Amino acid sequence: MLEGKAVIGETDMLPTMQQDALDLAAKALDFFDVTDSTDIARLIKKEFDRMYGPGWQCIVGRDFSSFVTHCFGFFIYFQIGSLSILLFRGSAGYLEPEENQFEALESLETLETMKD
Repeated sequence: MLEGKAVIGETDMLPTMQQDALDLAAKALDFFDVTDSTDIARLIKKEFDRMYGPGWQCIVGRDFSSFVTHCFGFFIYFQIGSLSILLFRGSAGYLEPEENQFEALESLETLETMKD
């Protein structure tokens, strides 16, 4: 296992889910070498699928960028030592937008036109 405490960068998960993610990462690092990023990601993803239902995605590595769409309340990005872990449940299709989402979009469009 990598020495050091996990540092959460961004999350919108409930604290219990966050702790599950950190515990699974520690467990994965006990089983696999830090260079086995795919195996670490597979273990975390499969366990979250089992515990919280399907649709989870996990990215593990030392240097990566991402831009993902996730379900609200199901996203965490954290680091353990030099290893970064991104875990999220993907958006599985179109969801009917709430009324206030349109208001937020209109506000954003207004701001963008004011910039021009």
